[in-house]
Amino acid sequence: MHILDKLSILADAAKYDASCASSGAGKRDSRGTGGIGSTEGMGICHSYTPDGRCVSLLKILLTNFCIYDCAYCVNRVSSNVRRARFTPEEVVRLTLDFYRRNYIEGLFLSSGIVKSGDHTMGQLVEVARSLREDHAFAGYIHLKTIPDASPELLALAGKYADRLSINVELPTETGLQALAPEKDATGIRGAMGQLRWRIEEAKEQVRAADAAPRAKAKPPRFAPAGQSTQMIVGADSADDRDVLDTSARLYGSYRLRRVYYSAFSPIPDASAVLPLKAPPLMREHRLYQADWLMRFYGFEVDEIAPRTQPGATLLDLDVDPKLAWALRHPEQFPVDLNTAPKERLLRVPGLGTRSVKRILGARRYARLRLDDLARLRAPLSKVLPFVQVLDHHPRGSLDRPELLRAKLAPPPQQASLFG
Repeated sequence: MHILDKLSILADAAKYDASCASSGAGKRDSRGTGGIGSTEGMGICHSYTPDGRCVSLLKILLTNFCIYDCAYCVNRVSSNVRRARFTPEEVVRLTLDFYRRNYIEGLFLSSGIVKSGDHTMGQLVEVARSLREDHAFAGYIHLKTIPDASPELLALAGKYADRLSINVELPTETGLQALAPEKDATGIRGAMGQLRWRIEEAKEQVRAADAAPRAKAKPPRFAPAGQSTQMIVGADSADDRDVLDTSARLYGSYRLRRVYYSAFSPIPDASAVLPLKAPPLMREHRLYQADWLMRFYGFEVDEIAPRTQPGATLLDLDVDPKLAWALRHPEQFPVDLNTAPKERLLRVPGLGTRSVKRILGARRYARLRLDDLARLRAPLSKVLPFVQVLDHHPRGSLDRPELLRAKLAPPPQQASLFG
């Protein structure tokens, strides 16, 4: 099969994997070394789709052959899809050719499982090794790792890759057992634990080397951009609270850089146990927003999807999670922008981390008024019902949260006859 035909098949097969962001890599530049590639520049740092996907990587599978029969996967062994397989040398050549044409800034490489986890992981590592050692490639490399691969192969993967990821696949162990019985949740988490301690050990060695500037030997690198994972949303019965509970545990236990959420997409020849239609894409978007609130705004899962509130197992699709929380807790508002601490400011709908930073800086010099909020580029229509400044008070608008919600939620749209 011609390499371009392989590329067509294996790039399309990789589209279901969302976890390809490249943030967090260490700065490397090949100028002056005789190599090629860089982790710096607009392509790596800023070219993201709105839901966080990086679009500047060559994103392919090594092969879409797979010995597993996961019900939700288009590449499962029982699937009637066209198959292809790259050699490691072909992936290396493609990566270098695409980079020289300025199409990409790095490589995201995943694979179906062929023969065994070790056999597949060995080929993935060989691609990264060849790029780094044979071609002095300094660009970004993200490898999807195989959970049951040997510790030695995982160690080599971290030596060459900037980021590693192991997919937990589904939010609950029950869902994994039902839809992917050949995969082992305990083994997946064991591999994630291995990556965590290796990443932390490498960071500690870097800190020690920085504290001893006369040390000549550079400490060995290990996945400096950390590890990430992905969950499929909507393939099983897990609700949004299940998803966020799992994410919170993963962030806490394995220090993940990101959890990615991928809305289930119906596949050809699908199993009867799968849903007939995909969940709304807005559900995936709301999960990303909720994830952001947990990581950067101090929210807990119980605040975003309260266990004591009937019907709160799914996030509100009409309003974002922060606004939904504020409408459930009108007693927390209005927030005085001139006196409130940072933690309270971060809970105001419409105020992001940058807006809060600007407010904290501006109020050191003068007490804020409405005109100041406009100059700080805060979204006034969303912010004003929840804050007060010298010349503004919401005056009872929070007494009727249902009316405020109707005002702030987007207007209903006519459903399509063909949706």
